[in-house]
Amino acid sequence: MMYQLRWSALPGLRGISLSEFRATPTEAPDNERGVALEFASAVECEAFLKELEAAFAARRFTNAADAFDTVKAWALERAAKKS
Repeated sequence: MMYQLRWSALPGLRGISLSEFRATPTEAPDNERGVALEFASAVECEAFLKELEAAFAARRFTNAADAFDTVKAWALERAAKKS
């Protein structure tokens, strides 16, 4: 099943932090505003979201575009390795 991944970018004194990683089933992927990935099950998708949260919980970014591009690249690379 295809899932659309999204997250929240929150500004702070030390830079932009990312949180609230979430996924919703989709039949119309939108890679402009998130990342669309295929998962075999909801359990696999949830495990992937936990990996994302762990990978980016402590990171800070100087701008939202950098944060988006970094998360998108990480997610696509990680998903490709699991395939």
